Formats: sequence, C-alpha cells, structure tokens
Amino acid sequence: MPEIAIANIYRFEGDSALKAFCDVIVSGSILIKGIRVVEGRNGLFVRMPAKQGKDGKWYESIQPMTQEIRDALSQTIIEAFNG
Repeated sequence: MPEIAIANIYRFEGDSALKAFCDVIVSGSILIKGIRVVEGRNGLFVRMPAKQGKDGKWYESIQPMTQEIRDALSQTIIEAFNG
C-alpha cells in the first residue's frame, strides 16, 4: 500500500456541497492537486480531479488503480478534513 500524506486542505465555509479542496502526496513522489471533499446525501465523500470532455461529461483525470487504493485515499482525506 502506498504512503499517503496530506499536503494541504483548503476548507470552504457556507452551505455549498463543496467543503474543501485537498492536495495529497503519494509515496513521497507524486503530488495530486485538486481532490474535492463533498457533502452528499450519505455524508462526506471524495471526488478525484476531473476534466470536462467534448461530450459535456466529466472524466476523472486521476484514477486509483484499485478500490483498495481509492478507499485508502478517501479515508485519509476524510480523517484529515474532520481532524
């Protein structure tokens, strides 16, 4: 499992569903900027950076290769946001 460290959390106040942007460092080698913390119907969740395609749909520009890594990223980010 790669080491995941929080580089920065930029929190937002107010009633918006977007609660924060987060930057993380993976294994001391890769900086991922612009991960979003969002308040959904079932609580907080993490959205990877995404770009809008020509078809108008949004596509993740960062995709964890396994569900285990996606879950580890999400857990680390949510814990840092709440802490």
